[in-house]
Amino acid sequence: MMSLTPSRGCLLDLPWEDILVPHILCHLPLQQLLSLQRVSKSFQSLIQLYLANMRCFDSSQIGPAIPRAAFVSLLKDNEVLQKLALQNCSDWLTDRELLPVIGQNHHLHQIQLKGCAQLSRHALVAISLSCPNLRQLSLAHCEWVDSLSLRSLADHCKALEAVDLTACRQLKDEAICYLVQKCSRLKSLSLAVNANVGDVAVEEIAKCCPELEHLDLTGCLRVKNDSIRVLAEYCPKLRSLKVKHCHNVAESSLSILRSRGVELDVEPPLQRALVLLQDVVGFAPFINLQI
Repeated sequence: MMSLTPSRGCLLDLPWEDILVPHILCHLPLQQLLSLQRVSKSFQSLIQLYLANMRCFDSSQIGPAIPRAAFVSLLKDNEVLQKLALQNCSDWLTDRELLPVIGQNHHLHQIQLKGCAQLSRHALVAISLSCPNLRQLSLAHCEWVDSLSLRSLADHCKALEAVDLTACRQLKDEAICYLVQKCSRLKSLSLAVNANVGDVAVEEIAKCCPELEHLDLTGCLRVKNDSIRVLAEYCPKLRSLKVKHCHNVAESSLSILRSRGVELDVEPPLQRALVLLQDVVGFAPFINLQI
């Protein structure tokens, strides 16, 4: 008699490139995928196929301490990455590991290198030459970024929309001006924690980037009221501005933006005074903090 018991197929019997890679494996954390490689040679081949076709690599899914050899092995066959996130990998990531990945992936539109302190200016030059369609780039706390490498980025990646240069302390007004002159599509820019940035850079940002929505100037001590007024005049789409610890920026310039509904990270003087008063005298229900 013919058996009526349905046969159980194996997961690996499903089409790899049409089903498993695009519709199944993409929903598993990277750490679990790497563990699957140890199940069998067939699973190892499947995971290698997935890694070669992976569009996004985020090191946080594995952990900050990835062995250098493991990182190189994971991405050695991949030429289709669109997003690369390697934030806070200063313990192991150097130019030697990063440059081959950048060199073979020309479709990257988002790169995150926050806190990758062991890289050099050569990494940024490689990014600028290999990634013409780059849209978002974070170089926060990468103090190796200098004016020459930033000029290379500006010359070759003119589609940039978001750049984070927080604590890139080698950069001065001239370098920032060159960047915004070439990359006029910028919507988000952070220059926080850089005492070298002043009014010249902020005014050039305002005049060159009409699409600007977010600007972080936290701790830019040389920025003053005049450039904030220019920003208000030339950037009608501005939605948020951070100027905390910019001691030369006063309410006289911020009030223009505040009246337009721009989100600011400093309170109006009267508001601050009332909050301080409450801290001194304790809870005072008769004080209206909405004044």
